[in-house]
Amino acid sequence: MKPTILIVEDEASIATLIKYNIEQAGFLTDVAKNGLEAIHKAKQRKYDFIILDIMLPKMDGMEVCKAIRKQDPVIPILMLTARDDEHHRIKGLNIGADDYITKPFSPKELVARIHAILRRSKRQPVEQPSFYSIGSITIYHNKYEAFFHNERLELTRKEFELLVYFVKNKGVILSREQLLRAVWNYDFVGDTRIVDVHVARLREKIESDTKNPVYIKTVRGFGYKMEEPI
Repeated sequence: MKPTILIVEDEASIATLIKYNIEQAGFLTDVAKNGLEAIHKAKQRKYDFIILDIMLPKMDGMEVCKAIRKQDPVIPILMLTARDDEHHRIKGLNIGADDYITKPFSPKELVARIHAILRRSKRQPVEQPSFYSIGSITIYHNKYEAFFHNERLELTRKEFELLVYFVKNKGVILSREQLLRAVWNYDFVGDTRIVDVHVARLREKIESDTKNPVYIKTVRGFGYKMEEPI
């Protein structure tokens, strides 16, 4: 069965462009013209992917993202942002978006991003253990659950996948580019700031002091490393 993508975009010309190109790529589509309609549709139907513009009437994309994340923590969300609007891009990632693409964008790149995110979300390692643990962190991979000091962590899908990758590669220095390929599955050059934003969000949830982390260490000039706390 073909994946169905909800396009949330109030500009008819852009919505039509997106709809045409992703249908040509083999997806089914549905369109919402404002934030309230998007939330209503997401409650009524199970979508496989959401393309979400930030600037929307009635309710902006940030609030829509928050609302959808409460009812579905794992559905992939790709946000559309203005090229020079770094603040909104980072905010979108912080509240649960998996990725973003800036306007104006290449339809081919948009389709490539969708394929990359869907491949990553469906990929399952063979014979993976039922859980991983490090220090006070326990991760139940198949359940998409993680606990810190026996309290459940509220993680977005990408935060969860990033944490799992760090734990599986404990003690290994990982570059931002490696993390971008492994977690976001980019086969092209991506924005490594996505990695930094997600690492910062993870640290807020698993570190007592984010300025002096004991789990996810920054290795200057290289990237990051997950360590077993002493």
